[in-house]
Amino acid sequence: MKRWMDAVAAGALVATLVASVLLLSPANGRDSAPATARPPVDGFAVRGARVFDGERDLGIATVVVRDGRIAEVGADIAVPEGMAVVDGQGRTLLPGLIDAHVHAWGDAQRDAARFGVTTAFDMHGMPERAPALRAQRESLAATGQADLWAAGYAVTAPGGHGTQYGFPVPTVEADTDVDAFIGARIDEGADFIKLIVEDLSAYGTARRLPTLSAEQVTAAIAAAHARERLAVVHVSTLEDGRHAIASGADGLVHLFADAEADAAFVTAMHARDAFVVPTLSVLASVAGAGEGTAIADDAHLGGLLTAEQRSSLAARMHGGAPDPGTLARALESVRLLHAAGVDILAGTDAPNPGTAHGASLHGEMALLVRAGLGNAQALAAATALPARRFGLSDRGRIAPGLRADLVLVDGDPLADISATRAIVTVWKNGHPVARDAQVGTAAAALVPAAQTLVGDFDGDAITAPFGSWQPSTDRMAGGNSDVAHELVPSGAQGTTGALRIHGEIRPGFAFPWAGMTFMPGTEPMEPVDMSGREALVFHVRGDGRRYSAMLFSGPTMQGMPSTQTFVAGPEWTEVRLPLADFPGADPALLRAVAFTAGQPAGGFEFFLDQVELR
Repeated sequence: MKRWMDAVAAGALVATLVASVLLLSPANGRDSAPATARPPVDGFAVRGARVFDGERDLGIATVVVRDGRIAEVGADIAVPEGMAVVDGQGRTLLPGLIDAHVHAWGDAQRDAARFGVTTAFDMHGMPERAPALRAQRESLAATGQADLWAAGYAVTAPGGHGTQYGFPVPTVEADTDVDAFIGARIDEGADFIKLIVEDLSAYGTARRLPTLSAEQVTAAIAAAHARERLAVVHVSTLEDGRHAIASGADGLVHLFADAEADAAFVTAMHARDAFVVPTLSVLASVAGAGEGTAIADDAHLGGLLTAEQRSSLAARMHGGAPDPGTLARALESVRLLHAAGVDILAGTDAPNPGTAHGASLHGEMALLVRAGLGNAQALAAATALPARRFGLSDRGRIAPGLRADLVLVDGDPLADISATRAIVTVWKNGHPVARDAQVGTAAAALVPAAQTLVGDFDGDAITAPFGSWQPSTDRMAGGNSDVAHELVPSGAQGTTGALRIHGEIRPGFAFPWAGMTFMPGTEPMEPVDMSGREALVFHVRGDGRRYSAMLFSGPTMQGMPSTQTFVAGPEWTEVRLPLADFPGADPALLRAVAFTAGQPAGGFEFFLDQVELR
C-alpha cells in the first residue's frame, strides 16, 4: 500500500517537474508562451511485472487501468504522461483470486479481499441479501470487500445437513413439488442451485443424517437447468458423486472422502464436461494434516490474520481420530481427474474448522500443485476457470475491458506457488484494498440502548425488535436430543402470550442440550455490541428442572459459551442474571443467548416470557 502511494506521489511530482521545464524551455530560439501544467492522469499503470493473465504467462508487460477497468495490456504499451506508475520489477501481476466454495457472513468479504480473493461463491445462506450482493458486484466503486455470487438456501432434506446453522431453511420433503421448490429459490435471487447429498457415512460415524433421494436430486438438477441456472452438488461418497454426474450436475463442490476416483467416474466426469471443487483445505482438516496451522504460521499471511481467523485455522473438522487417508485419497482423485482433462476449481469451504477466508485459498492452490496441477494450472483454478465455469464474463483474467481486480505479488508463483502469499497490493475495481487485520475486523453492530426487550411472545409469530429466535439441539454436533416450541396464551404478569419450549434430552453427545437461541445480529452468530447492558432478565416457569442460560461471545463464533443456571419452577418467576457473572463473556461482541435443557436425560418443558437484555 505504501509503495503504491509512493508511486502515486512520485508520478504527480514528475508531472509537475515536466510542466515546469516546459514553461521555462525556449521554443525555436524564442521564449515559449505561458503554459498550464497538466494535471495527473486518472488511473494507474503497473509496469515491468510478469503478468499471468488467468490462462497464460504474458511475460514482462505493462497493464494500464482506468475507471476501474483494465484499459491496455502489452509488452510495448506506453504509459500516458502523468499517470501514476507502480513498479513491477521482480513481481508478478495476477487477476483477483476467486474462491469457488465459501460460506460468507460477518467479515468474510473483507477478510477475503485482504488476502487477494476479490470474488467468491457462497454455497448456503439466507437469500435476503441477494439484491445487495448484486448491486455490489455490478458497481465499480471503491470497496474493501470481495464480490459474492450466492446459492441462497441450499437444497436439502428435513433435518439434513445445512439445517443446523441457526437459521430456518426450507427443505425438500417426500411430497415436495421439486420443480416449484427450485423455482422459489431462483425467485429469491439464487445465482445457482446447490444441492446437499450428505448422510455422514463417509466419515466413519454411526450417526446418519436424512438426505435427498436420487429422484429428488435428478428432479432438482433438471429444474435448475430449465431455468438456466447451474446445479452443483455437495457429496462425500464416490457413489453419490457418480449419481450426481449421471443426473446432469454441472459440478461437484466437494470431493468425496471415502474412496479414490475410479476409471468409470473419471470417464463420466469428462464426458459430462463437469467440474469439481475438491475443497482440499477442509479435507486436510478432516485428515488432521495441519494445513490450517501452517497457514497461520506463514510469514506472509500470519501477521494479517484476525483473532477469529486464527481460531478457525487452529480448529479441526470432525472430532474423531485424524485420518491421513482422507487427504491422500482426495489428492490422488484430483490427480486422476486433472490428467483426464476435468476442470479443477479452487475452493476452500471457509470458514469451516481448519480454514479461514482469503488466507486458505493460498493453501488450496499449494495443495492442488501437490495433486499434480502445474503452477499455472493452479493459478487458473483460482482465477479464469471459476469465472468461466460460473459464467462471470467481467473478471478472472487480465484483459482490456475487464474489471480491474488485481493482485501484485513479490516473486514468481509460476515458479513457486507459495509466492502468491507475498502480496504487495490488492486492487478491487481499480482501487487499492486496505489489508491491515484491524481494518478487516468490522465493528460489532449497535442496538439502541433503549431497546432492551428481545422477546415478549405476544403476537402470532416469534419475532424480536432486532435479531431472531431459533431452536437449537446437540444434533448439530452429532447428538440425538430434540426440541419443539410454540406460542401459548397467558404469559407472565398477565401478558398475552409466552413461549413454550419442550423436548427430550437423549444420550449420544458428551454434553447434550436442547432449547431456544436468540441471535441479536442480522446474520447467524453475527456479533452485536451489548457492552452497555448489565443483565439478562426474563420470566420463566416449568417442570422444576435446572436449565442453562448460555452466552456466546468474543472474536470467534467457535469459542465456548459462558453459562449460568436457573430453575424453572411451577410459578412464573423473574430471573436476573448479571452479564458480569458470565465468566469470560464479552458483551461487546455478543453473538447469541441460549436457553437450554441439559443432563439428566429425559423429557423437559419450560416457558419463557419478557426476555430482556437490560
